[in-house]
Amino acid sequence: MIGVRLHAQLAPSERFALDTLLDASALVPVAGTTTPTVEIVLHADAPASADAWLRQPDAALHSAPGTVTLSTHTLRDVARVLAMAAEHEAPGRDKHQRPLSAENRLVRADLAQHPVVSLLARALRVSAERAAAGRPLVVARPWPAQATWAAALSHDIDVVSWWPAFTGLRVVELAKKGEWARVGRVLGSAAAALATNPVQRALRQVLAIEAAEHARATWFVLCGTPTVGSFAAGDLTYAPERALVRSMLGEIAGAQHAIGLHGSLETVTDGRRFTAQRQRLATLAGGPVRGVRQHFLRRDPAHTEADMATAGFGYDSTTGFPDRNGFRNGLADVSPYWDASQKVPLALESAPFCWMDRAQSKYQGVEDPSAWIAEAERLAATCASVQGLWCGIWHPNLDTALGFPDALEAYAALVASLRRNGAWLATLDDIVAWRRARRAIRVVGSDASGLPIAELPRALAGEAPAVPEVLLADGRALSAVRTA
Repeated sequence: MIGVRLHAQLAPSERFALDTLLDASALVPVAGTTTPTVEIVLHADAPASADAWLRQPDAALHSAPGTVTLSTHTLRDVARVLAMAAEHEAPGRDKHQRPLSAENRLVRADLAQHPVVSLLARALRVSAERAAAGRPLVVARPWPAQATWAAALSHDIDVVSWWPAFTGLRVVELAKKGEWARVGRVLGSAAAALATNPVQRALRQVLAIEAAEHARATWFVLCGTPTVGSFAAGDLTYAPERALVRSMLGEIAGAQHAIGLHGSLETVTDGRRFTAQRQRLATLAGGPVRGVRQHFLRRDPAHTEADMATAGFGYDSTTGFPDRNGFRNGLADVSPYWDASQKVPLALESAPFCWMDRAQSKYQGVEDPSAWIAEAERLAATCASVQGLWCGIWHPNLDTALGFPDALEAYAALVASLRRNGAWLATLDDIVAWRRARRAIRVVGSDASGLPIAELPRALAGEAPAVPEVLLADGRALSAVRTA
């Protein structure tokens, strides 16, 4: 059991950073008057180096019997990393009006492929176990089914209609790189596909790859009304009511995958569109739409997430880099968004992605799909090392006829690798529900034998795919978490 003792007044953002670290550490807090095994003692002394925790998490922590000491200066810095403050404060924007990845704090420190907040949370848990000195310290199992890490496969459906136009654009892209062998394969496959629909064929192949590994994914679907302007901008390119889109949605839902909204560019400036698009998609999908990811990853931190919460979304998966792979907010895990204007956490979870197929081919010129998968696997191993979440984006239009030879075979290898390495492969709907439930567990007392009793609010237990388990840090199992 873990408690907190304040030797300094915490600002709201510092409290948010501490709560995020505790949550990611899987240490279970105490409730009420229950006596903690270890206390986190917070002080206002400035560390010798403000950046030390980024490269050496242990440097930010000091453990002694019964206590772990942490500076509020470090918490303040953690909060800024989580909020991606440096890039939002910088004036530069790319052609899609997104903050520049190069201005991100972790990119500038060459640490973008290191989930620094998750690494600090892991160090906090190790320090707490050391400070417990054999006394009962309660931790939560990181994920269901004995898994020690989780993986979320996700897909953005950007292309349905007018697929030859997208193939043409891709051929131009390949030609500019001198990829003539790939150009030939694409043109041959596209010519053979003129009488069929390679978009739906590619989607079915993705579904078959995931079914072979008993993996369920999350599919983000555009659900606005396309115009000439939206098509030219690469935004809304298909009408969701079209028979083909309805058929695709039916196949996704039939495979028990989750369906989320791919928020169009108009939602960035008009938050009311979130509600309309969410309701429209729920009607078409015939089920709940709990998640959202912004098209082109466009967001305005002053409004977008708050508008998502107002529209009733439970989570967003927009946080991530468009032009490289890594951990944009330093976290390989689920956490609430921080509302800087109101100085409170939002009722909206962030499920950041750390890998995307097109980050390498579009922005880095890497056209070998096996190289994309190698980077995905490296990042997955990093997520596994912190018992965290790997979330990746695979666009379902990556088919030979649509401009991407060998891509589907590479994707099959990735899904098999995630399964082989023990990830809990689940939808973002289930992953977020699980993490919300685990976060709410509290130790409320002890049983007749002196072992801790853990409790979880009944409503959250009902939402999660399974009730999280708790155990002692030394590995001894406790009784099941009770609900109340």
